[in-house]
This record gives sequence, structure tokens and C-alpha cells, in this order.
Amino acid sequence: MKIIIVGGVAGGATAAARLRRLSEDAEILMLERGDYVSFANCGLPYYIGHVIDRRDALFISTLETIQAKYNLDIRTQSEVIGIDRDKKTVQVKNLASGDVYEESYDKLILSTGSTPFLPPVEGIEAPNLFTLWTIADTDKIWSFIETESPRKAVVVGGGFIGVELAENLVERGIDCTLVELTDQIMPPFDRDMAVLLEEHMRKKGVKLVLSKGLERITEKGRQVHLSDGTVLTSEITLLCTGVRPNSELAVSAGLETGPRGHISVDQGMRTSDPDIYAVGDVVEVDEPLFGGRTAIPLAGPANRQGRAVGANLLAGETVEAYKGSIGTSVAKIFDLTAASTGMNEKQLQAAGLVYGQDYFYSLIHPMHHVGYYPGALPMVVKLLFSKDGRVLGAQIVGYQGVDKRIDVISTAMHFKGTVRDLAELELAYAPPY
Repeated sequence: MKIIIVGGVAGGATAAARLRRLSEDAEILMLERGDYVSFANCGLPYYIGHVIDRRDALFISTLETIQAKYNLDIRTQSEVIGIDRDKKTVQVKNLASGDVYEESYDKLILSTGSTPFLPPVEGIEAPNLFTLWTIADTDKIWSFIETESPRKAVVVGGGFIGVELAENLVERGIDCTLVELTDQIMPPFDRDMAVLLEEHMRKKGVKLVLSKGLERITEKGRQVHLSDGTVLTSEITLLCTGVRPNSELAVSAGLETGPRGHISVDQGMRTSDPDIYAVGDVVEVDEPLFGGRTAIPLAGPANRQGRAVGANLLAGETVEAYKGSIGTSVAKIFDLTAASTGMNEKQLQAAGLVYGQDYFYSLIHPMHHVGYYPGALPMVVKLLFSKDGRVLGAQIVGYQGVDKRIDVISTAMHFKGTVRDLAELELAYAPPY
């Protein structure tokens, strides 16, 4: 069996490794349009901030090591530009030479990922304007900071990447302003929780400009104009305004996609073509709480999908069902930790649920370990649940112990747990923990 994997980061690389572990005989060809495979994209902001001091630490493994360990044919700078589903072939363009050739497949896995969204505004091509999504992006930002020594930065977008970049720029001594179109940073959090993060960022030196959008960029990137007429001076501007799925290849091949352009897959990660599978940022999957569909552009779900598709593809049926994503995530914001899972109030209300009737929440303020033991630090926990007690989501902000608690809640949600189940869990205890 010949298996072609389009895309060599996160889900694609994980799928290749799982396929090889399960089959010594399969011919596995990985085609990656970039220069690198299997890199730690979640670590990119921390390399820019000197937290990770070696560039090679961003690579989970070298291409040569992966090829040898898993007996893979990996071709970088190789972009798949077309799929012929009838002939079961793909058209491949060698980006170094410009040559185009065909490869046949028995099974095809699309792990084409996503691309940063660039707002359609004047000046978007300014030389001091960057996005952060790949190793190449990271190298450009790193080189610019090292050679130009910017003193003022503007980050546009208050999601995970924008917040992490703002922190790391401040840690490098760069004056940073973060601009967010909505009235809060960190969309997975409700406003009453996000305000805790905003206050902390301000204390750490980040200037926040909320409820204002990017209007245009002038003076060769040195003037950032906002929707209310405000003009910010910037020597380096980072656009972190969300991502879009790289589903053009699937669309041109006639595969079924969802309303936001993501490839539709079943629980076996199979597309509308039984010989084509898809994983990662490019797919939409089940949303297990209310039975809808969702797209979660995070590394954790992509890797889980990659493991599942390896087993399912070789079995020819769904033997490892991917039951969906509830968006469990965690972020470092200076010395705070912010984590969330499941639905927030905004999402529940958008789904038609009414507070005090269909859902409720509990807001508690525990210490991360017992108060009488030295060093206890505070946290805030918001737990959302239905009228019958089923846990619908949680958000936690604190200094220590946040990741442990969100993982417990996420696990309970996976098994459709209730608030009573959480209360009855037997968890490890000692005063220091």
C-alpha cells in the first residue's frame, strides 16, 4: 500500500510515525511545501523572547533522523497542487526547480494546516510587518529584531499567539502595545475572567488597546492607524489576527467542506472520499457537548487525530474513533497561567442557552494548595454546568496548579461527568500540593 501524506508538521508527522509503527510494509511518502518538518510551532514565541535560546531546540527531530527511524520518503519544498481522485494521483511541484510531476497513491492524508489571516488594509506589505506561524516567520522576526533593535512594537490580535508574543517582546525590553478588535483578549475566556489577564498584562508593561481595529499602515510600517483615529508609532508590527484553513486543495478536488472552509471528516478522520483522510487545523470535527461541528487549531488535537488516522487507514475502518474536540488549552501570561476547556458563556448563549435556566456557573477562589502551608498562591476558577449538573466548561486563572485542575475537569467532561462527579473524585493530597 502506498500512502501519501500532504504536510509534515504536527498531525501529518504523527500520522507517519503511527503508520510505520503499525506497518513495516507500507510505502509512506510525505510531501511538505516548506523547508522543515516536525517542528514545535507552539514554542516559536519563546525563541523570539530568548526563553528558548537555541534554534535547533525547536525541531522535534531532524529530517534525516525521521527518515531513517521510520523509513519514510520525505520531500521538502514539494507542494501538492492538484488531486485527481479518479486516477488516484497527486500533482507535485518542486518549489526549488519548478518541475511538476505526478505521484500515485492508494490512500491520501491531507495535513495542509492553516495560514495566518491578513486583514485587507493598506500597507500590509510593510517591511517591518510580520506574522508568526512557521520557522521561516520566526527567522524573519528574529533577524529583524537582532539587526534593527526596535524599541516600539505593536501586536495586532489578542489571542494565544498575540498575547505570548507581547510577553516575549516585553521581556526583551521592547515597548509593546497590543491591539484587539473585540472588548477583551483571549477569546476562550469570558469577560469576567479575561479582565484578570488584562490587568496582569498591564502591570507587566503591555499597553492594551481594546475594541479598536486595524485601519491602515503608513510611513513604511511606522504608523499603525486604528479604527477610532488613533495612530500608534511602531518599529515592528506583528499581525496575530487568526488563521484560515489551507483547504484550497481539498476544495479543488471536490471534497466536502464546512461553512468556514474546513474539510469535513468523520470520526475515522475520513473525508467524503473514502480513500482520502485529513487531520489538523484544516479539518472540522465533532463538537461532543451539543453535537455540532467545530474546528480547533491546536497541536494537541492535531496529534491525536494523526494517531487515530494511522490506525483507521490501515484497518480500513474506524477502529480508533476521534470523538471530537472540546478545546482544552493552557497559556503562560508572564507568571500567570490561564487555562480553559469546553464552552464559555458567550458560546452557551449563542447556542440559545439562558443563564439561571439552562446553565449555571460557580466562581470560586481557592489557593493552589492549602493556605496554612507556606507559599500558597490564589487562583480563580469558573465552572459552567447544565441544570442537570453536567459540566459544560471551565476557565481557570492562577499562578500554580492551573494545568492540573483544568486537566481533571477536561477528563471528567470526556466521560460526561457532572459537578457531583467532580466533588466525589479521589485525588492525591498533601499540604504542599
